Amino acid sequence: MAGTLGRPICRLMLNALLLALRQIPDPAFRRPLLLGALGALLGLVGLALLSGWALGAVAGGEGWFATAAAAAGAVLVAVAAYWLFIPLLLAVSGIFLDGVAEAVERRHYPTLPPASGASTVTQAWSAGILAAKMVGLTLILLPLSLLLPIIGVLGLWAVAAIGLGEGLFEGVALRRMGRDAAEALRQRRRGEIWTLGGALALLAAVPVLNLLVPVLGTAAMTHLLNRPAKAA
Repeated sequence: MAGTLGRPICRLMLNALLLALRQIPDPAFRRPLLLGALGALLGLVGLALLSGWALGAVAGGEGWFATAAAAAGAVLVAVAAYWLFIPLLLAVSGIFLDGVAEAVERRHYPTLPPASGASTVTQAWSAGILAAKMVGLTLILLPLSLLLPIIGVLGLWAVAAIGLGEGLFEGVALRRMGRDAAEALRQRRRGEIWTLGGALALLAAVPVLNLLVPVLGTAAMTHLLNRPAKAA
């Protein structure tokens, strides 16, 4: 039974991702991609500078303790930068992702009426809340990833999968309906959303390709919203 139910979900996920990939060259995708990447990089630079200053203050100058603290700090900053890049990318690009969903609907679903759901400000706020939650959970799991790498990495992947899946789906759903309706739909289609979120989380682990995640995820979730499993 589980396998029978899983096949339509996997097929729907693959269809959504393939359709989104084919539209990546769309000019409407470029702005959130470039601005999101730039904003995330600036955020990581700021994080690195702040961490360096804090570690220097804690270490208290020179000697072996200061050297060890600086080395440990460098490792923590590198690991944090790797896993925090996607939440930062989502926070910045979330302001511009409405145009991505609109471009997908214009090309693939031209008969849809104009979007009349939540405002762009509400959608951007939703993306910011998603990013903040992912940052918080990631920071909690980072020490575990250093102490127990396999368990920690699986935990970080699960956070990314659920966060990306539910957050991006809710973002595109809010364009078409109120928050309560979007929340109810997200609950009903959680299996599809988490499956697609898991695929996006795997992509997020690949440097350079992770830049595509907010744009690709928004486009794929727009297809998921407009293509029920029974019609896939």
